[in-house]
Amino acid sequence: MSRVGMRMNKLKSLVSVRNGPGAAKLPTNVTKIHLEFAHKWNDGHMGSRNFWKENLPRLKYHNPEVPMIVNRTHEQTGPATLSIYMSGDAPQQPAQIEGPTGAAPKRAVATTDAWRTIASSSTGAARAPPPAEGETVVTINMKNVRSTEILKQFLEKTGATEVEPSPEDHKEMARLLELQERAVYDKEVQKRYREKIQSEKRLLERARQEADALKADK
Repeated sequence: MSRVGMRMNKLKSLVSVRNGPGAAKLPTNVTKIHLEFAHKWNDGHMGSRNFWKENLPRLKYHNPEVPMIVNRTHEQTGPATLSIYMSGDAPQQPAQIEGPTGAAPKRAVATTDAWRTIASSSTGAARAPPPAEGETVVTINMKNVRSTEILKQFLEKTGATEVEPSPEDHKEMARLLELQERAVYDKEVQKRYREKIQSEKRLLERARQEADALKADK
C-alpha cells in the first residue's frame, strides 16, 4: 500500500469513529450498556449486528467511562436486546460535549460484583447482570429492527446529545477528501505505467521473434 493510502486509511478511521450515527454524549444517569444478539445476521439479528459494528464504537469513543458489554450467542432464534442501565437515585444531568472551563459532571456508576468481572463474550457467556441498588434497566428489542431505528430509540430513551463535527474534524474531512482524490490519481498513474511496461515488453518480444525468424531464413 502506498504512503498516501496508509495515511488515508488512518485518517478515515479516526474521522469515522468521532463522527456519524452513534456519535453522542450520554447524560450522567446512564451508567452501563449491554447488548445481546446472535452471531449471524439472519433470523432478525441484522439490525443489532449493524448497530454493534457502526454505532457502538462511536458511542464508546465519546463515553469511554461507561461500561459497554456485548454478548454474542449462537442462538439464532434467541433474543436481540439492548439494555440501558440508569441510576435512579442521582439527578440526571444533561450530556456535555465540551466545556472550556471546569470539570464535566460526575457519572454515578454503580458497579455490582457482576460488572467488575464481566467481559464481552462471543460464546454467550456475558448475560446481562441484574441492576445494582438504585438502578433501573430500560430495554430495547432489537430483533427485526433496523439499526437506524435502534439508534433512534436509544437516543430517545437515554436523552443523549448527538455530537456535531468540530472545526478540526471538518478540516480532517477536507484532508481525507484530498487524499482520496490523490489516491485515485496515483492509481491511474500506476495503471498507465504498468500498461506502458507491458506494451514495451510486447514490442521487445515481437522484435525478438522477428529477429529469430530472419536468422532462420538465412
